[in-house]
Amino acid sequence: MEKSGFSFALVLLGAFLAVGLIGGGYFVGQTMYNAKVGINIAEAKGLAERRVKSDRADWQIRYSVSSSDATDRAALYKHAEGDQNKIVAALQALGFEAGEIQIGAIDYTYQEFRDENQNLVDQKYILNGVIDVETDKVDQVSGARAKINALIAEGLNIENQPPRYRFTKLNDIKPEMLREATQNASVAANEFAASVGAKVGKIRDARQGAFGITDAGEEYGDTRKIEKDVRVVTTISFYITD
Repeated sequence: MEKSGFSFALVLLGAFLAVGLIGGGYFVGQTMYNAKVGINIAEAKGLAERRVKSDRADWQIRYSVSSSDATDRAALYKHAEGDQNKIVAALQALGFEAGEIQIGAIDYTYQEFRDENQNLVDQKYILNGVIDVETDKVDQVSGARAKINALIAEGLNIENQPPRYRFTKLNDIKPEMLREATQNASVAANEFAASVGAKVGKIRDARQGAFGITDAGEEYGDTRKIEKDVRVVTTISFYITD
């Protein structure tokens, strides 16, 4: 086969394989031919994916108490501490340990309300608190949130934030995923070369893409679901010989 015909066949076949082999975790991204030096190069991309489970959950509970009585601030603070203790006790009863529960400071806010003539018509003294839960008990968080909301019936003013689920063990699966992506790129290059009666030579260069973590089945977002999808693509250029 003449080099011009050979290179054209590589380009044409690369277009078909780019579509046809994606489902197998690999695909040929493009082919190139340098007429001046007579080099044929196949650039293949290898994909590796994993479905993993989050191993950490961050969950925040906010609470507040308020009063319009300026002389009642000491009692208001005691009220806030009482609500804080109730939330912590409920979390511990649900199986969360003291080391997983972080109690934030209680913040003070003053609001005043005036009429159109700037006369004071009302005022409010507010204490806001926050409790953070950071845990590896990811399966317990959803049910615990529902039970914490039961404190609302006891008069607590609670803002129960959605949990953020995280996968923190990426380094444990990186080597295996990179090997798989590289192998898939090699398979793509060999399929490509065999189809035109050529052979895959040495690697010309290789590039590793960034690891991506998203919520399972989603293109965007990485904190809402317990299950995550981890994905990486490697791009490798191989020399192709007749």
